[in-house]
Amino acid sequence: MTEFARCILAWYERHARVLPWRSPVGSERGHPNPYAVWISEIMLQQTRVDAVIPYFTRWMKRFPTIQALAAATEQEVLAHWEGLGYYSRARNLHRAAKQIVAAHHGQLPATVAELRNLPGIGRYTAAAIASIAFGQDVATLDGNLKRVFARVFDVSLPVDSAEGENTLWQLAEAHLPPGRAGDYNQALMDLGASICLPKRPRCLLCPVQQLCLARAQGVQEQRPVKKPKAEVPHKLKAAAVILFDGKTLLNRRPTTGLLGGLWEFPAAEVETDSPTAVSLAIQTAYALHVTPISRLAVIQHAYTHFRLTEISWLCRLAEPLVESSLEWIALSDLASYPMGKVDRRIAWHLLSFSASPASFDRRPYDP
Repeated sequence: MTEFARCILAWYERHARVLPWRSPVGSERGHPNPYAVWISEIMLQQTRVDAVIPYFTRWMKRFPTIQALAAATEQEVLAHWEGLGYYSRARNLHRAAKQIVAAHHGQLPATVAELRNLPGIGRYTAAAIASIAFGQDVATLDGNLKRVFARVFDVSLPVDSAEGENTLWQLAEAHLPPGRAGDYNQALMDLGASICLPKRPRCLLCPVQQLCLARAQGVQEQRPVKKPKAEVPHKLKAAAVILFDGKTLLNRRPTTGLLGGLWEFPAAEVETDSPTAVSLAIQTAYALHVTPISRLAVIQHAYTHFRLTEISWLCRLAEPLVESSLEWIALSDLASYPMGKVDRRIAWHLLSFSASPASFDRRPYDP
């Protein structure tokens, strides 16, 4: 065992985080529930631990087994994922559960190779599950681990480059302690989350501070190095909110792509948010003829690759709705329809508006 691994494991035995998907460090009761480890690892992609815990608890209550997840509808799965974002993760979990039931007798595979054949599981996630849930001697590498290795071994290559990532994988594997891979990987995750922070690392509390080459050079806050980011584009969208007889019109997005399978208010990109521009954009996108009456809400949101300003307009139908892919949904049922954060906020504003005693007397808002 290397000195680096020894220090990391000794620290972990005293400071490991207590998390609902973990077994105690060095537990003799066996490894944790593989299904729980899988769900937690998928939820933790792009999401902080403190945000994940309540979602994980609710998920495990509704889908306690792989079989329960496989038997659920996609809408149920998306509804229990709502708020975590990156909804392809939920759809892939659902697809993978069905595949496990069909091809693996309902048991999560134990090897990295088999795990990587499941939807939504890549190299990092497969190694994390194999080591933590099944005790296999495989290293893994997430954002926290990249930061730790880049600092301790002063890696000046961009960690988001192929060469940089390959170097970090080699370091992770070189220090892997046989028989303790699960604890080693989780120790590094915890170290990155609590000590080796992205900004203002707590070096004086670090168990490997004497081994840290970046700290010795005084460049720990310049590690990890990343490639320059491209400018994030901004999009302006307008949403048509049509209220009639306690119902509103919603559209279900395609099952692939951004927010796949979620429900939304009919919306389209616009150059300006003038009523004329809004009406034309909605007509082009949905063959829906609307007359915008007034703004309901302006929502700002940042996605990974772009920033969005979405302006929701209270509208009336300019002509009767004949055939459409849109559906009338009762306001009282909106909570059961999975939505992205922007549309959920629009729904909140709509419910507040509809609760006004005079709102249903304003006939221009009705078709």
